[in-house]
Amino acid sequence: MVALLRLVKPYWIRVLGIIASSLVVSGSTAAMAGAIKYYIDDVLIKGDAFFMAMLPFAFVGLFIAKGVFMFFQTYLSRATGLKIIRDIRTRLYNHIVSMPLGFFHKNPSGSLISRLLNDAQNLQGNLIDIAKGIFVEGFTVIALLGVAFWRRWDLALITIVVLPVSFYGVRRLVKRIKSVARGSQVRISNLTDVMTETFGAMKIIKAFLLEGERKSAFEDENRNHYRLEMKSGRLSAFVSLLMDVVAGAGIGFIIWYGGYLASHGQMTPGDFTSYIAATMLVFTPMKRLAEVQAKVYQAMAAYERIIGVLNQPQEQFGTIELPQIRKRIEFDNVRLRYEGVENDALGGVSLSVRYGEMIAFVGQSGAGKTSLVDLIPRFFRPTSGRILIDGQDTTEATLSSLRRQIGLVSQEIILFDDTVANNIAMGRPGASRDEIIAAAKAANAHDFIIELPGGYETRIGERGVMLSGGQRQRISIARALLKNPPILILDEATSALDTASEIAVQSALENLMENRTTFVIAHRLSTVRRADRIVVMERGKIIESGTHDELIARGGAYAGLHRVQLR
Repeated sequence: MVALLRLVKPYWIRVLGIIASSLVVSGSTAAMAGAIKYYIDDVLIKGDAFFMAMLPFAFVGLFIAKGVFMFFQTYLSRATGLKIIRDIRTRLYNHIVSMPLGFFHKNPSGSLISRLLNDAQNLQGNLIDIAKGIFVEGFTVIALLGVAFWRRWDLALITIVVLPVSFYGVRRLVKRIKSVARGSQVRISNLTDVMTETFGAMKIIKAFLLEGERKSAFEDENRNHYRLEMKSGRLSAFVSLLMDVVAGAGIGFIIWYGGYLASHGQMTPGDFTSYIAATMLVFTPMKRLAEVQAKVYQAMAAYERIIGVLNQPQEQFGTIELPQIRKRIEFDNVRLRYEGVENDALGGVSLSVRYGEMIAFVGQSGAGKTSLVDLIPRFFRPTSGRILIDGQDTTEATLSSLRRQIGLVSQEIILFDDTVANNIAMGRPGASRDEIIAAAKAANAHDFIIELPGGYETRIGERGVMLSGGQRQRISIARALLKNPPILILDEATSALDTASEIAVQSALENLMENRTTFVIAHRLSTVRRADRIVVMERGKIIESGTHDELIARGGAYAGLHRVQLR
């Protein structure tokens, strides 16, 4: 509960408005219950003309006041809840975007989306209900109990005794509701995972006739979520039932005892009716107030899932501004072990690369090639050892000054559902149209771009689905050319292309690699023959290094790979 109150703290002015409005709403309800005495005793029994004339206007005024301030209370509660969730979503999104790459390997995108959307939405709805319960219903209970005590204090004590009994039973139930709510949110997260995986892989699903399997997976998760929601609904309904049973017993006794007192002249009919009205009215807000406990636990279940992400450490940004590379990049006895994996991905790699040199990494899958180059832009931090750029440890450099110097073109082409021009401009935000076109021409992309329906303003769909593989790759190369980085990483940039597309892309890559320090990962050895050095890796270590001709003459691992590909 304290954690939820911290969320509200920045909006204390609005909360004061909610409290003030709630006081008026509660006071109006209590005043109506209190005014019944005068209607019975002074109007109906005594026939007082003054009260007969004034009470209708009083009731009209009370209803108007209650309606107006209920509007303000509802509006302020909703606005405050929406602002809190807006800020939480922004904070959570910004935090997730700043997480290290390993975080996304462990957390499916569907689970993260679920926290941003479903958990935040649950938190918002429950916060609004909690605010209304605590302020409106809570103040109404206090005000009506005040009327009851005013009319007959001994009878009011019976109502007070009923409260702990009912709240004790409710408290036992809502603890179970919290556990069910947490499980329900996990199921929603799993549902989102299934949907994200399915919609992102429709081509494979249709090609392998996996629609049935995907439907079954979704139906299973949907069914499990339904069961938990039904269990939560049953528990919530039982809370309501418990309150009704306790309230019914209490009211029944009060009517009997109050009727006895009134019939023996110890209470006026107006006092008795006013007391009964206050007592009967008090049990409805009491019931809602009891249900607030369940809302608190449900909100806490959502908040704990959100805060579980916010508490995870972000990327370490560094403090030193790294100047542009002039001399060399050095790997100094670098080791890397991924979290939760027993063996090292890299086992003590040392390598020095001169500025402007082209280095190619080859080896079997799992040899550590991508792991090594991923350390350059600090996607991961080495477990031990250092990576130095002109003698400066990159772990101490600011991420912006480091990554500004690095361009990446990989086999996994990441484009956005935007225009061609905007996708290229992501390489350097603010670039002019002439600069974008120049980059596209250097990437051999200009000719096919101008043939698109909207030219550079054509939207290319999610992940660039409106373009061919070769076209998408040339857009990504144009983006890297526009960035104009001194360090370039090419990770299997042509492995997924057909021969014709590879020729066009390879020509664009040659333009891109000119006058840069380039790290190339490739399985096709034909693409690395012109490298200044070829580094052969196996099980996270460098086992050979040299030019193509030197390694062929040596007759080692590289020569063996070469012979296999020539067959």
